[in-house]
Amino acid sequence: DFKTHQLPLARIKKIMKADEDVKMISAEAPVLFAKACELFILELTFRAWMHTEENKRRTLQRNDVAGAISRADIFDFLVDIVPREELKVTFLST
Repeated sequence: DFKTHQLPLARIKKIMKADEDVKMISAEAPVLFAKACELFILELTFRAWMHTEENKRRTLQRNDVAGAISRADIFDFLVDIVPREELKVTFLST
């Protein structure tokens, strides 16, 4: 559903305009980025929650997000962003 958004379109447009190479933005572009961001957050949260349940906990923690990132190839681009200590803890616990 592209008519409802959980993320503010004005903020997305502002982030897009922060790139000096971007001159104009169509009306559809922020809508598509908002939906893509929502789906990305949903997928990462779901995988982090699975890690939480594997450790028999009910509270999502930072190391659960790190575990989700380290286990899925699609999140490889985040490996340099997530602190290494959290990734080490995740690898040792699995």
